[in-house]
Amino acid sequence: MHARSTTVLGRPGMIESGIAHVQDVVMPQVRAMDGCVGLSMVADRVSGQCIVTTAWRDEAAMRATADTVVPLRRQAADLLGGEATVEEWEIAYLHRDHRVADGCAARVTWTDGDPAMVDRMLDAFRMGIMPRVEQLEGFCSASLFVDRASGRACVTATYDSPQAMMATRNAAMGLRADLVQETGMRITQIGEFSLAIAHLDVPELV
Repeated sequence: MHARSTTVLGRPGMIESGIAHVQDVVMPQVRAMDGCVGLSMVADRVSGQCIVTTAWRDEAAMRATADTVVPLRRQAADLLGGEATVEEWEIAYLHRDHRVADGCAARVTWTDGDPAMVDRMLDAFRMGIMPRVEQLEGFCSASLFVDRASGRACVTATYDSPQAMMATRNAAMGLRADLVQETGMRITQIGEFSLAIAHLDVPELV
């Protein structure tokens, strides 16, 4: 499974119209494309940062749609009032404790590291980090995206509410520190978002 993420740092006042556009216009068209297995969107209503992620059956399906989605991406970015940046990933891990509902929140952590250490990082995440994450109050699901060529990774954990996410901040900090110590990876960015759209049909990948 693969994923394409589009990040827009837009204007906070345009967030709601942007979410509605992605849900009503972009999602039906993307979901109709061959090989698409879902779309999700997270938004920070204070900073204006939004991330739309589309999931694909395989890398070939993702790349086959690269040109087709360009006008959709441009229109959505214009509505949000910002420029779009695009990243492509392998979906290396996905686990759901339970389905998300309205009002959920997501913490996204981006990392960088030695490409040769990607498999070691995956093992450490699966065996050392996730059993502890699953015990956190309000935990819904977690995913790990990787770019093997560059060594970059993106971890997303979703929670039942912003309050549940906030309550896990200290625990999450400790988990990140343990992963960094074991793998040598570097934390490059952390963001906390509202989960605006969640229609990912990716099967469990653990």
